[in-house]
Amino acid sequence: MAALSKLPHNCYEIGHTWSPSCVHSAADVTRSALEVSFKIYAPLYLIAAVLRRRKKDYYIKKLLPEILWSTSFLTANGGLYIVFFCILRKLLGGFYSWSAGFGSALPASYIAILLERKSRRGLLTIYMANLATETLFRMAVTRGIVKPIKHGEVLLFSITASLYMFFLRSKDGLKGFAFSALKFVIGKEEIPTHSVTADHVSMRPLERTAAAIEAEDSQASAERPRSRRKTLVAYARELLESICKRGPRHRCCKHYQDNCISYCIKGFVRMFSVGYLIQCCLKVPSAFRQMFSKPSRVPALFYNKENFQLGAFLGSFVSIYKGTSCLLRWVRNIDDELHALIAGFLAGVSMFFYKSTTISMYLFSKLVETMYFKGIEAGQFPYFPHADTVIYAVSTAICFQAAVMEVQNLRPSYWKFLLRLTKGRFALMNRHLLDVFGTQASRDFKGFVPKLDPRYTTVPSQALLLPGGEIQLG
Repeated sequence: MAALSKLPHNCYEIGHTWSPSCVHSAADVTRSALEVSFKIYAPLYLIAAVLRRRKKDYYIKKLLPEILWSTSFLTANGGLYIVFFCILRKLLGGFYSWSAGFGSALPASYIAILLERKSRRGLLTIYMANLATETLFRMAVTRGIVKPIKHGEVLLFSITASLYMFFLRSKDGLKGFAFSALKFVIGKEEIPTHSVTADHVSMRPLERTAAAIEAEDSQASAERPRSRRKTLVAYARELLESICKRGPRHRCCKHYQDNCISYCIKGFVRMFSVGYLIQCCLKVPSAFRQMFSKPSRVPALFYNKENFQLGAFLGSFVSIYKGTSCLLRWVRNIDDELHALIAGFLAGVSMFFYKSTTISMYLFSKLVETMYFKGIEAGQFPYFPHADTVIYAVSTAICFQAAVMEVQNLRPSYWKFLLRLTKGRFALMNRHLLDVFGTQASRDFKGFVPKLDPRYTTVPSQALLLPGGEIQLG
């Protein structure tokens, strides 16, 4: 079978086609990985230190060592891959379908993650596990094993959001960063310590009476200038104030300052603004580069349709969740944790504004991690020491397998990262020879055949075979 065949070519003919020397090739990749890794981690750690308001001692004693620590991890991951790529070829006498990608990346990734700080291993493991899961799914779709579900990323996000919101409402559901992030998005009003019924709210502030509302209205109207010319902002402010004063609010709701309608509207406006500002900040580097070359395009970067998509996603998520929660409190006359399951699922529909398989898969991976650790605390699941290092190594090896044998099934952003890390050398592999394994390895590299020195090739007539059938000898 083609899938079980072995290629007799050496590692120069298949892998490091830019140099016949294994040592020089490994040094080239290591050098480029070191340079790129430092450029990635230096500003990353510096910005994190500024945001965390680190003291002067941190910048003097810890900043540079931590940068070099993470740089060594990423450098080792890239450099050791080439090392094991050549070692496996010499041990096996050729290349199998698994050895060029998975087999070479597995030991390299395992050694590399041991060089990284323990505090960062979990985050890296979650990211790579998420990426590997997505890659395996794409492989299964390509092979016809599974069929993709229309709007599957939205459905997955809805299910994930439903469970996240339920854990958020539970007594000891979420902790750490996940709790803080969701609390910021949803608001503290939706995080009770226990269920509250209408019979247990006698100690809450009394609702404003109609007389009090009329008195506030008359006072506000007396203070407003009697001008006939009103701006659009003034009209919007008056409309919002009127809604906040006269709308209904259920006694189980904890948003005492607002009624249910204004509570949802304010939630939408707040998170829409946050999402829009995030998108604008992401476009600042691009806007800065075009400020001098193409200044006419700068305004379009801030009024582009894509800028509003994240804002619409976050704003509608919060407003749908809050609106559904309030509606269920009105219907059932109780504030129950189970409301979060329904509200979270419906709020997940907001992803139609900002479809992202990456976000859905990442949040789902974090949810699985949360549920697993909860199972460990409850004594339901076993604890495996060093599981994060093993999962990282296997996940990275899966992604490298795709990068070698079927780039079309790898997330494009990760492929661009590998090209950046190796300065384009990952694309110089002789993938036409790997087509024998039936994965269409050269599908995205049509027309590229490396110019090899025939003095260092073992099977020249096969190693240099062009797509048209002619032979290229150097």
